[in-house]
Amino acid sequence: QVQLVESGGGLAQAGGSLRLSCAASGTFFTVNDMGWYRQAPGKQRELVARITSGGSTNYAGSVKGRFTISRDNAKNTVYLQMSSLKPENTAVYYCNAVAGTYSDYPRTHDYWGQGTQVTVSS
Repeated sequence: QVQLVESGGGLAQAGGSLRLSCAASGTFFTVNDMGWYRQAPGKQRELVARITSGGSTNYAGSVKGRFTISRDNAKNTVYLQMSSLKPENTAVYYCNAVAGTYSDYPRTHDYWGQGTQVTVSS
């Protein structure tokens, strides 16, 4: 199994910054794409940013230029640096990873973290 543990959420003021971290643990032979999604009350879960194992990134249009995704492959950890936060960024942020475990080699599956709340006040 693969466990994703998020940290770094909390309360920020509009214009402020927060940094999210997500560490993957378990007995896996590969961790491919990693990413962050968010779900605001009454809305569907949506992509915020993703990053491949090679470092290629893509972002939701609404966060381009303000959020930066990065990863440390040696630590199997993905980060989301959020700057110039807006109240509309308030949501539960979920970490996602595409990974494969030895028990199910060579298949890969989607794994999700438990979510971390980000609240931006105006």
